[in-house]
Amino acid sequence: MKAAVRTRYGPPEVVRVMDVPKPQARHDELLVRVHATTVNRTDRGYRAGTPFIIRAFAGVTKPKFSILGTEFAGVVEVVGDDVTSFAPGDRVFGYNERTFGAHAEFMTIPEDGSVATIPGMTFEEAAPGTEGAHYALANLRAANVGAGSDVLVYGATGAIGSSAVQLAKSLGASVTAVCRGEHSPLVASLGADHVIDYTTDDFTTGGADYDVVFDAVGKTSFARCKRLLRPDGVFLATDFGPFPWNPVLALTTRVTGSRKVLFPLPKDDQNVVRYLRDRMEAGEFRPVVDRTYPLDDIVDAYRYVDTGHKLGNVVISVP
Repeated sequence: MKAAVRTRYGPPEVVRVMDVPKPQARHDELLVRVHATTVNRTDRGYRAGTPFIIRAFAGVTKPKFSILGTEFAGVVEVVGDDVTSFAPGDRVFGYNERTFGAHAEFMTIPEDGSVATIPGMTFEEAAPGTEGAHYALANLRAANVGAGSDVLVYGATGAIGSSAVQLAKSLGASVTAVCRGEHSPLVASLGADHVIDYTTDDFTTGGADYDVVFDAVGKTSFARCKRLLRPDGVFLATDFGPFPWNPVLALTTRVTGSRKVLFPLPKDDQNVVRYLRDRMEAGEFRPVVDRTYPLDDIVDAYRYVDTGHKLGNVVISVP
């Protein structure tokens, strides 16, 4: 089969598309024929080996996994002998950060992994529906976002931010989104109640206050945003920050003040994928797709993701 392979950490050019053996499904696994996948910030971090803490999970001197790719959408080709909840021919999508493998024509995933049947949409539409969204959902749930919550999302056009806007609205929150002015129509179409253009306005000085400030891109800080938080308000961090500061703040603010930093780590959970599927079926969530590349051009996709300027998701079509 064809797959995007890398055997060392480094820039996009360490990735090569080549022929490798097709994986075999074990007794409790699905073999999925991949039709679409993505290049996301998880793939980028594991490819580059940065921040260095990633290597504690991915391999210190060289990567454990040669084929990356966390998100996928495709068709079940084979099921293991003990699999009962999926069958060959099922259209499925999901997320696999346990062993990766989606940047290929075929991949395996456990039956109880983060996989579910696809709602009424194409593979390219479904594939980007999990990585950013499951980070967004884990954060919103950790902050107990619900009806009546006032939420500010900083970086509302990325994969996490665009998901956070929609999922917060589906939970009943009022959402203020911060993005570049030219992207305001996109963010408004996702359901944001208010949009702030950070290139012309300082979002921290408008006089409004919030129950939750969600930094979806790792480009602001608790120190800068603390003034926006109501008593008992929460700052949600999705990036380690310098030194790494945000996990430390998540510990210290539990005892030092009413306003807290949360740094929740999402679970590899099939129920989360099913929840996201249900939100897509209900029309409450749609993954934003910026560009689509064929698998043969995945190095170009990585280069684009590395710029840090993508909107939503970058999809890889597997012919």
